[in-house]
Amino acid sequence: MNWDWEKLRDNQQKYEKKQSGGGPGMPRPPQLDELIDRFKGFRSSGIFLVGIILLALYFGSSVIFTVDRNEVGVIQRFGQYNRLAQPGLNFKLPSGIERVTKVNVKTPETEEFGFDTTKSNNAYRTSSEVPGVESSLMLTGDLNVAVIPWIVQYRRSDPRAFLFNVKNVKSLIRNMSEATMRTIVGDRSINEVISSREEIALAAKEMLQKEMDNSQAGISIVNIELKKTNVPEPVQASFNEVNQAIQEKEQTIYKAREEYNKAVPLARGEAKRLILDAEGYAIDRVNRAQGDATMFKAVYEAYAQAKDVTKKRMYLEAMLEVIPNLGPKYIIDSDQKNLLPFLNMGGNGSSLISPDKLLQKGE
Repeated sequence: MNWDWEKLRDNQQKYEKKQSGGGPGMPRPPQLDELIDRFKGFRSSGIFLVGIILLALYFGSSVIFTVDRNEVGVIQRFGQYNRLAQPGLNFKLPSGIERVTKVNVKTPETEEFGFDTTKSNNAYRTSSEVPGVESSLMLTGDLNVAVIPWIVQYRRSDPRAFLFNVKNVKSLIRNMSEATMRTIVGDRSINEVISSREEIALAAKEMLQKEMDNSQAGISIVNIELKKTNVPEPVQASFNEVNQAIQEKEQTIYKAREEYNKAVPLARGEAKRLILDAEGYAIDRVNRAQGDATMFKAVYEAYAQAKDVTKKRMYLEAMLEVIPNLGPKYIIDSDQKNLLPFLNMGGNGSSLISPDKLLQKGE
């Protein structure tokens, strides 16, 4: 059987056109091999373009960088310090040649000892709640144990020293802070530790700053704040009793001193007054005695010169002193006979004295 190959080829072409939806005047759709060739060309050019874009982005991100206003950029070239980048837009060599490390130099950071405010709303937690609270247990100068929680605030003042001089700055700050606080507290009594927190915090800040300067850590201590200082809970009741006894003792001493300050000056003043009175009395007695002796000598000298006149004068002077003390007196003539009989002139303590009798007694 002979086959008509040309007729079969024409029928095949008509059937393919029918299946592809083509018709007279319609363009022939691309074949699969043509599509694959086109896709390969497009893929090669797209990958190249994407590679160029990625390379540009990488180059731009590794060369251009920004530094925040609170930060300073430390640039290293092949791992060695090169320069500092100030806040704002900055440029550097691509990664692999230069690397930048941003360091916050203005915002203070905080280290807490004996309590934790980041995990709880409570400002203070007991030793059973805070791990590592042993750092707040310290021995005072009078051999008492005190619980002293505190806060250290610091900032990075020298970014180069902060990055390259000390491997672990945070560990250094915690260890040196604890050592400094133990040194300060060990020189004071428990009462001074409880009542003089500001003084202790100031001394600790100065000492810790000196240690940071000696270690060249690039750290500046902003503030040290001591929280509520107390004794461990197991001895709290006994410690309160001791404090109460000490306060009562001091109160008693103050009262005794107050009474002493009142009584002693008063007694000293009274003694001084008595001494002055005695001295004045002695001076008065001596002066009176000297005056009496002088007067007696004068009377004696006058008596020696005129005995009768002096004797009569002495008698009259003595009567001037005696008679006013005798009560009512009536002086009449001794020769008077006509006195009324009902007039009791000798009663009620009165006496009848004759002038002649007075003169006779004066003789």
